Amino acid sequence: MKQDMSYEAVMKRQNAIMKEALGIDYDAYERGGIIFDYEVMMDDVGLSIEEVIAIERDMGVGNTPLMDLKNITALSRKLSSPGHGARILVKDEAANPSGSFKARRAALSVWDAKRKGYEGVIAATSGNYGAAVASMAARLGLKCIVIQECFDSDFKGQPEILEKQRKCEALGAEVIQMTVGPELFYHALSLMEETGFYNASLYTPSAILGIETLGYEIAEQCREKYDLVPDVVLATHAGGGNLSGTARGLLKAGLKDTKVYAASVDLSGLSMASDRDFNRKSFTTGHTGFGIPFASLPDRSDVPRNAARALRYIDRYLLVKQGEVFYTTEMLASLEGIERGPAGNTSLAAAFALSRELPEHMTIVVQETEYTGAGKHPMPQLTFAQENGIEVRFGDPDEEVPGQSIVLPSHPSLIKLREYDMNRLRLSALRRMADGRREFSDEEMAYMASEINLSVQETKALIKSL
Repeated sequence: MKQDMSYEAVMKRQNAIMKEALGIDYDAYERGGIIFDYEVMMDDVGLSIEEVIAIERDMGVGNTPLMDLKNITALSRKLSSPGHGARILVKDEAANPSGSFKARRAALSVWDAKRKGYEGVIAATSGNYGAAVASMAARLGLKCIVIQECFDSDFKGQPEILEKQRKCEALGAEVIQMTVGPELFYHALSLMEETGFYNASLYTPSAILGIETLGYEIAEQCREKYDLVPDVVLATHAGGGNLSGTARGLLKAGLKDTKVYAASVDLSGLSMASDRDFNRKSFTTGHTGFGIPFASLPDRSDVPRNAARALRYIDRYLLVKQGEVFYTTEMLASLEGIERGPAGNTSLAAAFALSRELPEHMTIVVQETEYTGAGKHPMPQLTFAQENGIEVRFGDPDEEVPGQSIVLPSHPSLIKLREYDMNRLRLSALRRMADGRREFSDEEMAYMASEINLSVQETKALIKSL
C-alpha cells in the first residue's frame, strides 16, 4: 500500500521520522510533568570538549583568530565620557572552511551522521548553515541536500540568500529552493523519509556541542594571548544555538563570571512567515523574528526537544537597527581593514554601543564574524531594499521602521543600546511551560528556574504574577 504523503499525514509522522533521521529517542529524556533531562541529553553525545576539539581540528574547523579591534575601540573611547569605552575583541569565525561559526555545529552533526552509518545529510536553512553542512559532508564523503526558503510568491529572492545558495552548490550540495511558507518543514520531513538521510538540524545535541568549542576557545585565547578574562561575550541571537553553545563552552572553560549578552536586529512588526514581509527585511537571521520566539519557546524547532535553550544563558538582550548593522559593517572595513558580511556584524554593532557605557578597563568579546560575498555586501542589499519600496537614508536609527525604512546613522554616536525586557521573555516562557497550571512539584519548579536562568524563589514570584 502506497504511503500517504499528504501534508497532514507527513506532519503526523514527524516524531517517528525524526527518530529514524537522528538515531535519538527523545522520549528517554522525559522525566514526567514538564521536565526533560537536558544535561543527560547533551552528555549522551558521548564526547568530551577535548574530543570535540580534536574532531573539528581534523576537519579544518576552529582555532580561529581572536583579534583586537584597536581602531574601533579608540573611536568608542573618543565618543564616550572620560574613563569609558571598553576594549572590543572579535573572534573571526569567517576563517572557518565555509566562512561562519556554523562550520562547528556542522562538523559535529556530519561526523555524527558518519559514525551512525548514514549515507547522506539534509539541512533546512536560509544558507550559511547549509554551506557549512555541504562543506563538512564533502570532507567526510557524504551526500548532502540543502532545502532553502529563498523566494516570495513572485519568485523574487534576496541577494544575500541567493549568494548563500551559490555557496551551497559550490560546496557540492543539491539545493532545493522554495518560496516562503510552511512547506519547508514538510519537504524536509518527506525527503528524510524518502532518502533515509540524517537530519543535520541546527538544534540537535551534536550541533550545539560543536559550538561549545567556540566559547572554550574564547576563554583560552583571552587568557593566553591577552592575559584577561572577558567581562562580556556578545552573541548574535536567532534560533539560540550560537549563544547556547558559546555560553556552555565558556562555562566548561571555567568562566562562570563572564556575562553573556544576546544581540538581535530589531524587526518588530514583520512576520517571518509572511509572503509580503519576506523581502521587506534585509536580515534573514539574527533578528527578533527568530530570537524572541525561540528564546521563550525553544521546542518550536524541527526536533522534539531543542538542544539550543538560549534563555538558560542570556544575561541581557540587546537590540540594534538594520541601518546600524550596515554602518558597522563599513566601519569594520574602513577602520580595521576587515571586510565581513553584515549579518555577522549584528553583535559588533551592539558591542560598539555597549562599549561606550562600560569602563575602559573592561573587555567585550564579539564571538563571531561571517564571510562576505557578492550578495552579502551592504550595497546590493540596500539596493534590493529600495527596489522593494524601502526608504534608505541617513539620520537617527531610532526613526527606522522595519518594512518601511532603513536609517543609517548620520554619526557613529547615534549607534545605541536598546534593551529587550528579560522579564517579559521569562514570563512568556513560564506561561507556555505552565500551560494553565498553578501547582508544580519541587522538581518541576527547579526545572523551570533552570529554563529561565533564575533562582527557584524568583521563579515562584514570577509565576504568581502570571
